[in-house]
Order: sequence, then structure tokens, then C-alpha cells
Amino acid sequence: MEQYGKILLIAMPFFLLLIIIEKTYGYFKGEDHAPLMDSIASITSGMTNSVKDILGLSIVIISYKWLESHLAIYHIKDTLLIYIVSFFVIDFYGYWTHRWAHQINIFWNKHAIHHSSEEFNLSCALRQPISNFFNLFSFLLLPAALLGVPTEVIAIVLPIHLFLQFWYHTRYINKLGWLEYILVTPSHHRVHHAINPEYIDKNHSQIFIFWDKLFGTFQEELETVPPVFGITRPAATWNPIKINFQHLGLMISDAYHAERWKDKLTIWFKPTGWRPENFEEKYPVAKIDNVYSFHKYQTSNSKNLMYWSLIQMLTTLLLISFMFGNIAKIGMPNIYWYGLFIFISIYSYTELMDTNSNSILWEIIRFGIAITVFIMLQDWFGMKSIHPLLNYILIAYLCISLAMTFYFVKIEFRKQPH
Repeated sequence: MEQYGKILLIAMPFFLLLIIIEKTYGYFKGEDHAPLMDSIASITSGMTNSVKDILGLSIVIISYKWLESHLAIYHIKDTLLIYIVSFFVIDFYGYWTHRWAHQINIFWNKHAIHHSSEEFNLSCALRQPISNFFNLFSFLLLPAALLGVPTEVIAIVLPIHLFLQFWYHTRYINKLGWLEYILVTPSHHRVHHAINPEYIDKNHSQIFIFWDKLFGTFQEELETVPPVFGITRPAATWNPIKINFQHLGLMISDAYHAERWKDKLTIWFKPTGWRPENFEEKYPVAKIDNVYSFHKYQTSNSKNLMYWSLIQMLTTLLLISFMFGNIAKIGMPNIYWYGLFIFISIYSYTELMDTNSNSILWEIIRFGIAITVFIMLQDWFGMKSIHPLLNYILIAYLCISLAMTFYFVKIEFRKQPH
């Protein structure tokens, strides 16, 4: 937990810098593919995922450590070879888990968040899940386990493999010549994120594109078919916590309303998007029928709200950075109270971004948790050891945040046309 927190402390500013560079480049080029609210929602989603990972809120059904300790038939001696083998095995594992996430109803729930942006930019790479509570697919790492690749090596290579998938989420890099035959490039991944009939559910590879070519899921980006991004059942919210459970909520509702027990039991394992017969008429949900003619999700946000949302995101990022850098000092069970505060903070300000008046309730709950922490600990999880004034600054921020939420809901939102 603590080691991963330190890795994220290094990675987060690097990702943020690249997002700012991409945004600046698009602005000067006159082709801005990173609207502010969409980017805030994407970065916020990345924050929820990183906090969830740090808190360890998932269960591994069969751990790699168990596989390696019980099934290894050989132990690779060469250090470099160990890392090369683990990287290829992890990429193979990534291809199949990614592909099944697109093809099986229940697994789509944990992946829909990544495709929920109707833009395609570096920030949308950070749209990662918090709904993956169970890791069922460690068995795909069996080749590495059989070769005796140590668990510690897998633990190092996994985050590296994940971080290397960041760079190709952009529309500003065209095809890359001979690299197109080896690596996943921005062109390949634009196809993957597109909802055009020609492109949907293609290019599941994560680093090496040859897995798609080998298993029949490759599609080249066509000059005559510009990719259209998003999901066919639009999220229609900036709130990443809601997006994480939208598909699950629909499946639970459909299973409840299904008349046949067979449908109730099999809906979870049917192809992604499957619903019982006539449910589209009985229980309709918004769906894009024509990918070339639909309205992207936008809320009527004033510049005031846009800038305030940016401040909220950056402040939350600072609070998360403090959390990641002081995991041992915060300790158990306080680290979980800190995590709860972060999740409620995110829920509150993204509800405000959606112009939902219930953001007031969430902001009050958030304020109440923070004040309780100050009363119980006489500190914000050890923050006064850095500088005593920081606690007072945080209390002032929380008061301003509560006041601003009331301002937007009670004054500014009421001025907007309905």
C-alpha cells in the first residue's frame, strides 16, 4: 500500500503535466479535444481509482503468489529475462481481461467508465474503475507462474504496464509507420474507443497489437470513417462514482423485472448490452442509434462553476497527495476514514458539476465528517506536523466550499433556463 502510494505520488504530476501540454497544444492549434468539464471528470475518475487501489478494496480470488508458489516448474535465473517474460505474460493477460470486459455483460460494468468520455484525450486514459471488487483472472498469469517469475517482479511490472497505456489516448498523433505493426498506437486505440459499427469491440491489445491480429479482433483506422467516441448508452453525468455502477444497476433492474428465471440467471453472462426480449420497449434506456447524429453530454455550466470545479479537483488532488505520502503516519483504520472523505468530496463536487441540487446534502455530509475528524484527532491526520497553519487553511477551505455549493444551487442554478 505504502510503496504504491509513493509510485502514484511520482506518476500523478507527470500525467497532469502531459494533460496540460496536450490541452495547450490543442488550444493553439485551434482543435481543442479536451473540454474542461470532461477533463475534470476524467482526472477525478483517476483519483477515485487510485484511492480505491491504495485502500485495497478488492479481493483476488486466486492470487499470483499462490500460483507461483504451488505450480512453478522452473525458475528463470536471468534478471532481465524475468522482466521480459513477465511483461509479455501481463500483456497477454491484459488482452484477454480487456476483451472479456467488452464481451460479457457483468464485466462491462467495471470497464464502461473508461469508455464513458465522449472525447478522446490523455485525461480520459485516467477513467479507471472502482467497481472491480473481484479479480477473477489471475489464472491468465499462469505462464509466468510456471516459469517461476517472482511475485515481486509481477508487482513491479504491473503498474509500469498500466502507465505505458497512457500516451496513446490522443487525437494529435497520426499513424506511426512500422510501429503500427508492433505496438498499440494512438490510431489503433482511437478505433478501440470508437462506437462506429466498423470499429466497435476491436483492438483490445494494451501494448503489443499482435494479440488482436492473432485472435481476430484487429481493425485499422480508416481515413473514410472518422472515429466517434463514447458508449452507446451514454453516461450523461460527470460523476465517476455513478458511472461505475450504471451498467450494474441496469442489469439488477432487468434481472428483477425478467419474467423467466433463465433470464434472471443468465443476464450476467450474456453478451454486453443484452437484455430480455422486449425490454427495450417495456423499460427503455437512452441509447445512441445513429453515431453520427447525437448530442454530447454537456451541462449548462457558467464559467464560475467551471473554474470552481477546477479548484475543487486540484484541492482534492492535493489532499490525496497528502494521503499517499503519509499512509504509515495516518495508519489503520484512519486511512479508510480519509478515503471515505475523498469519495464523498468527489461525489459532492461532481454532482455540482451536473447541476444537481442534492450536492448540498453531500457537501454537508463531507463538512460533518471533516469537523468530526478535527474534533477527534485535534488535527487533520497529522497535517500540523508539516505546518500548524495548514489545519486552519483546510478548515477555511471547507467553509468556503460549503458556502459556494449553497451559492451555486440556491442562486446561480435558479437563474438558468429550465
